[in-house]
This record gives sequence, structure tokens and C-alpha cells, in this order.
Amino acid sequence: MSLINIGMSGLNASQSGLATVGNNIANANTAGYSRQSNVQVSSASNQFGNVFIGSGTTLADVRRIYNSFLDSQLQTTTALSSDAKAYLDQIGSVDKLLSDKTTGITSALSGFFSALQTSAATPDNVPARQLLLTSAETLSNRFNSIASQLNQQNEGINSQLGTLTSQVNQLTSSIAALNLQISQSSTGGSGPANLLDARNEAVRSLNELVGVKVHERDGSYDISLGTGQSLVLGSIANTLSATPSTNDKNQYNISINYGQTSADITSVVTGGKIGGLVRYRDEVLAPAMNDLGRTAMVVTGAINTQLGQGLDANGEFGTSLFNNLNSATAITQRSQGATTNSAGSGNLNVSIKDTSALSVFDYKVTFSSPTAYSVTRSDGKAMGSFDSALPAPNPPLVFDGVSLAPDGAGPMQAGDSFTVSPTRSGASNIGVQLTDANKLAFAGPLVATSTGNDGTGIMDAPSLTLPLDIYGGADLAQQRIGIEHAMPVKIAFGKPDPLTGTQSYKVFDSKGADIGSGSIIPGQKNALTINVPMRDATGAPMLDAASQPRTFAFNTAISGAPADGDGFTVKFNAEGKSDNRNANAMLELQNKPTVGISNGNSGFSITSSYSRLVEQVGANASKAGVDNAANNAILTSAKAARNSVSGVNLEDEASDLLKFQQYYTASSQIIKAAQETFSTLINSL
Repeated sequence: MSLINIGMSGLNASQSGLATVGNNIANANTAGYSRQSNVQVSSASNQFGNVFIGSGTTLADVRRIYNSFLDSQLQTTTALSSDAKAYLDQIGSVDKLLSDKTTGITSALSGFFSALQTSAATPDNVPARQLLLTSAETLSNRFNSIASQLNQQNEGINSQLGTLTSQVNQLTSSIAALNLQISQSSTGGSGPANLLDARNEAVRSLNELVGVKVHERDGSYDISLGTGQSLVLGSIANTLSATPSTNDKNQYNISINYGQTSADITSVVTGGKIGGLVRYRDEVLAPAMNDLGRTAMVVTGAINTQLGQGLDANGEFGTSLFNNLNSATAITQRSQGATTNSAGSGNLNVSIKDTSALSVFDYKVTFSSPTAYSVTRSDGKAMGSFDSALPAPNPPLVFDGVSLAPDGAGPMQAGDSFTVSPTRSGASNIGVQLTDANKLAFAGPLVATSTGNDGTGIMDAPSLTLPLDIYGGADLAQQRIGIEHAMPVKIAFGKPDPLTGTQSYKVFDSKGADIGSGSIIPGQKNALTINVPMRDATGAPMLDAASQPRTFAFNTAISGAPADGDGFTVKFNAEGKSDNRNANAMLELQNKPTVGISNGNSGFSITSSYSRLVEQVGANASKAGVDNAANNAILTSAKAARNSVSGVNLEDEASDLLKFQQYYTASSQIIKAAQETFSTLINSL
């Protein structure tokens, strides 16, 4: 036993204690640092006679104060909080964009219908007509602007995914390297505290980017994500990449790379910034782009179609106000072939047949043979299987207001697939093509007149029974010629029959030929549908492909009691500059259900359609705010719990510093006492 050795052991123990405390204080602000503490044990005792006398102290370990459960909780809450924040950051700007009066559609849509109301009140007023054209430009520009910003956000998300996956790869490489260093440096199952802390902090940073699971194996961390896809296995790290989707080049997907192979894991990625961005894109951005596009398409289709039913200020049938929905360019932009398709398979042309039946979903078209294919909607609904080799009415397929046709670039092969997004580009493509205000078709095409009638009969304004297809091309032109030159048509009434209480009538065409007859009940409102043979510009009957007479029909109603010999003449309304019937029909579109009329749904109006979109995005934004606040609170609590165990408390460390200073001083006094005792012994000899 040596008093000097005992003092030296105390000096060494106190010095190591001072070093540990100093290290704690120096790393108080180091991210991920876990507080360290010395563990001392007594040295072996020496026996002197019947007693044992101690021989000092030994430093057994420098312990890392760490709780695996609290750290795991911190990792999980970090991923959830980062996900919620990324989602909120994205949706906040879109919520404001759609709902703000200066940037949203609502004010522009109201302005358009307000200008239309003014024009309808004074249909022969050219400045009012010009104001309507200007309002239409404002509306289409607003659609274009919002669509552009949504597309920019989508591109921004693609860019962020590329940056974030690169950061993930850096962190996983770091974790794999730390696994190797720790396994090489570990003794007796423990490793250097600084390396362990660095690895835990790297995992926490990784969870900020993407949610991962940690499995400890032989001192190494194996990192996986989603449903078990391995990012780190021991000292080996796999990489992530963000690349255009095989089905939609405008959206980047996340792939994990295993050597020479890769797998798309977008659908299983959750948590972290990447999870939040993907979740936002799938839940809000893509549906909003489709919904906004659908509204723009309904505006285009409904207004253009109604204009096609009327006559303009020049007495001609109306033309489209907005761009053609089915232009040669537009029909090619609604479908994308998978990158795995056979060479030369071409693409699909997607035409809009009925804007009122459009949905906000995308569709996947998969070919099982060169002509047979099936269609599945993005909500999982099977739309059916079809074969273009079969005779009509099998193809062309019309579903949810959409029809498909190969573009003819090449034959399809089994396994080829296409993603069809009918409404995605609708808001980008809307535009005003009409420049002449006089070509706005505000008047009804037919007008009824009567002269010299003796009875009280009244005839309602006639209207075409079936709407003309504004996109009908040559057939539409023939229909318009046939209607115009079939006029005028005269309806002549005979004597009332006192026995039956009815009154007969006959219908004569422009050549005086008898083309129909019927009867009414005088004193009641009698709905009539009159069929009229079409005539060309020379007055000759128009024939269809089967050499049968082409006809059209108009609806009207007779009320009151016509006298014997009374009649009404229905003629082409070529001089109807002050007629506003078609303008009023357009005005009704503001509140008339024209959106989402399919599968038994009654639909809703154009104005309601956009309001619903704003409400849906607003509700998601509100929920995102609540989720973000809740996850932040949970994260703060998890950090506090972890720091209460592993964090550095400067007050406690200052107290320990004084304690080890005193310990050091006392140990030095032991050595001094030993020296003095030895000197006394030497001097006494």
C-alpha cells in the first residue's frame, strides 16, 4: 500500500472527471451530443493482518447517458413533424392563390357573367359586347395564371425531391461509414461516444428528410423505409433517386437503387420532407390541377356550345368564344405513354365529348393485345374492357365524357399502357379566339310571327330540339345550311272540333308542301315538336348517307284559342340583332348544373364548382395547420424528454466542476502528506 499511489489515483480520477465535465460543457450546444459521466470503482484492497486497507480508485468507464426509447421517440416525431411542415408550406400558398379575390377565379367569373348580363340587356350595344370579350380575356388569363403557378409548384416539388434524395444519399453514406468505424473501434460491446452520437444525429437528420426505421444489429444500425426497403445494411448504403415517373413525365417518383436494379417506392414513402411533398402532391396539387382544368373546360364547352345555338349580329350562326377543346394539339396533350411501352406504339388521342360528365380523376389504359384494352380510373373504378377491332358501338369508347383513339403512329402491343389526364391541361389551354364582338351569337335562330289572326292563340318562341355540335365541322355547316334554307315554316289552324274539344293544324314548309299535322286543345298550353326537312341553298332536299331526307326539329308551345284560319310563321331570325334569347340562355349557365353530371349525380354549377375547390383546399390547409401545430408540440415534448436524460445541464455541470476541483485539491493534499511523512522519516535517520 502506498499513500502516494492512493493520492495519485485520486488525482487521476479527479482529472478525468474535470475533463469529462469540461467536455460536457464544451458540447452543450452540439447537436445530438449525449452527456457523459465517469464511473469510478475502488481499487483492490490490501490485507494487513486481519484488516483490509484500500489502495485508491480506478476509472472504470466514461458512460454515455442515453435512453434508446426516448431517442427512438424523437426520431419518429421528427419525421412526422417534418412531413407536416413540408405539407403546410406547400398548401398555404395554393390556398391563398385560389381564395384571394385578386388572384382567384371567383371575381373574374363574376365579372364575366356581369358583362354577359349587361350585354343580354342590350344585345345590339357593341361596346357592351366588346366588354364581354374583354371579360372573357380576363377570365381565361386568370385560369392560365393559376394553372401556371400550380405547374411551377409541381416543377418545384420535382426539383426539391431531387435535392432531398441527394441529401438522403449523403446521410446514408455517412451512417454506413459510422457503422464501420464503430464496429472497428468498439471494445466489449461499447463504442466511442462521439461516433455513437454522430450516428444518432445522422439518423435524426435523415428522418427530417424521410421517415425511416432503425434496427440495431451487432452494434450497427440497419436503416429501412416504407415497407422494409433497405437504405443501410451494415456498412453498405443504397441510394435514392428522383426521376420522371414511367407513367407521367411531369411528376418525379422516388426510386431506390440496388446496384444495377432499382424499384419505385413512391407509394410507400412516408414521413420527412419527402413524404410531406409526395403526400401534398397526391392529395392536393394533382387533384386541384384536374379540378381547375375541369372548371375551365366546362366554361369553354358550355359557353361555346350555347353560342353555337344562336345567331350573331350579322344573322349568322354563332362561333366559339373560347379555344376549341378538341383541337389537334389539345387531344394529344391528354395522354402519356409509359416509358416501358413497345417501340413505335405512339400515343392516344383523347377527345372531350361531354364537358358536363368530366371527372377530376386520371385513367390508366392498358392494352392486352394490339386492339383490346381496359380502362381503370385513378380511384380504382374499372371503366370496362374494349376492343377497337369490334364494330360500333364498342369503340370509340366514351367514359366520363371522354373518348379515346390511337394516334396512328404505330401498332399497340400487349402490355403497353397510357396515363390519360383529360382535364389536367384544361386551365392552361383555355383562351379567347373570338375577336369580333358582332359575332357573339345572342339571338335565337328561329322566330315566330303572326299577322291578321282573329283568335287568342299565342305561340312561344321556337327553339331547336337538339343542340348543334359546335365542333361538328363539315356536318355542322351542312346542318346550319339545311336549317336556314328550310325556313320559313307555317303552322295553319283549322276549326275546333266541338265533339272532341280539339283543334287540328297543318305544317307547311318553305315550298308550301304539307310536312306534318296534329291537334291542340284550345285554352291550354300545348307543347309541340315540329319536324322539318332540310333544304340546301338551291332549295333542294338534303339527303343523308343512306339517301334519306335529313330533318331537324324545333320545339314551341301554343296557348290560348286560335281561330279557324289563324296561323303562325316560323322563320330564320336573320334580322334579330335585338334578340337576346341565346344571351339569356348563356346567362343561365352561371347557376345551372353543368359540372359533374354523371353516374346519377345531379351536378353543380360553374360557380359552385370553383367554390367547392376553394373549400376543399381550404379545409386541407386548415387541417394541415392543426396537424403541424400538434406534431410540433409532440416534437418539442420528445426533445425535452430526450434532453432531460441526455442533454447537458450547465448548472449541474458547474456544480460537478467545483466538486472535481475540490477532489483534485484534496488528492494533492494526500500526496503532500505522504511526502512530508517520508521527509520526516528520512530526517530522523
